[in-house]
This record gives sequence, C-alpha cells and structure tokens, in this order.
Amino acid sequence: MEIVGFLKTSLIDYPDMVASVVFTPRCNFRCGFCHNGDLVKEENDFIASREVLETLEKRKHLIDGVVITGGEPTLQPKLESFIKVVKSMGYKVKLDTNGSKPEVLKTLIEKNLLDYIAMDLKNSKQKYHHTIQNTIDLNLIQSSIEIIKASRISYEFRSTLMKDFHDELDLHGIGLMAKSADKLILQQYQYSDKQLEEKKYQAYTLDEMKLFKQKIQERYQIKEISIRGKY
Repeated sequence: MEIVGFLKTSLIDYPDMVASVVFTPRCNFRCGFCHNGDLVKEENDFIASREVLETLEKRKHLIDGVVITGGEPTLQPKLESFIKVVKSMGYKVKLDTNGSKPEVLKTLIEKNLLDYIAMDLKNSKQKYHHTIQNTIDLNLIQSSIEIIKASRISYEFRSTLMKDFHDELDLHGIGLMAKSADKLILQQYQYSDKQLEEKKYQAYTLDEMKLFKQKIQERYQIKEISIRGKY
C-alpha cells in the first residue's frame, strides 16, 4: 500500500485508544479547507509498507490501534491486504474516509477488518459538489452512510463547518443524511498552513455551533452530537 506519512503515537486520532496513524496519498475530493492538502497533491515521498509494518510489530506493547487516513485510503488497491496484516498483529483498526467507495467499506466490514469508521459529511446534498470541488454520484455517499449505520462496529460522522459553505439549511441537510446515527461530530473550522487552499475561511463560534446542535439532534434522532473546537 502507498504510504506517505506515519505517526508512531497519537492520543487523539482513535477514541479512547493510543494509536499509530498511517497516511495514504491522493484524494478524489478537492476541499479547499482540507488540513492534509499536502497529501492530496501528487508530489509525495513514499514510505515502504514493510518499514511501517515492522515498526508496528515492535510497538505492540505501546499502542492499541492503527488509524488509516489520507488522502482517501479507499482509493488504495492494497488497502485490504495491509489491514489484514495489521489485524494479524492484534491491533484495532480505524478507517477515515470520505465515503466515496461504499463497495470497499462493505467488503472491509463483511471481512471483519474494521473496528471503527470515521466518515466526513462535507455538506448538504445541494452543496456537496461545490464543497468538494468535484462531482460525485451522491448515491455513493448515501450508500456509505447506510452501510456504516447498519454495521455493528463503532463509527462517527463528522462535518467541519464554516460560514463560507454552510448555513442552517445545510445543517438540516447534514442532519437528514445522518438521521438516526449513533454519533455526529460538528467540527469548528481552524485555519492550517497545510490547507489545500491558503484562504482563511470564516469559522462559526462555539456558541453558534451549540445552537446548531440543539436544532438538529432531536429532530433527526441522532443519539450523540459532539462539538469539537477551541474552548
């Protein structure tokens, strides 16, 4: 599998786990606010999978899980075989995805290769293409949502909110997409110099996001909505 980044220890990327993080290159979305913009671009130095796996083997007494993120990992043809090796070491595996490849998610779930999934919901369906700066069959996104909700593994949906892309109607659109989900995380936009675009978007305040939470949680029967940002 193509790997362009490896973080040996993280306390924040896998809920309640000490984990290593594996970064894959490329993405089929072009979200200007993406904090991993350098991974989306084509010019990256690769890290040998063998070296990463050898390090994971040595660190089994130090970490509990492995996060595979990107970029978009489901674009990787060798993702399944990589995860099989990681699982054989006894690790829990979390996958971060944009949900554009539901068939990959379905296969990985059916083969019991995933323990946690985090899927981004970029916007309401009406503004999805504008937000991702690309076109995609939105039925694929909805299929991934339903596959994840129907699975018996832990998961979260998450949306990074900014005034440039999201208004209250869009929040209701996101709520509708995630209806009856176990968990939705509303993330406050924070500027990063690693963004795909250098523009500083307009962030919502945490108080504004709390109001959004109140308006959609009960209406769309979402069990838990968390707000992630600077307090």
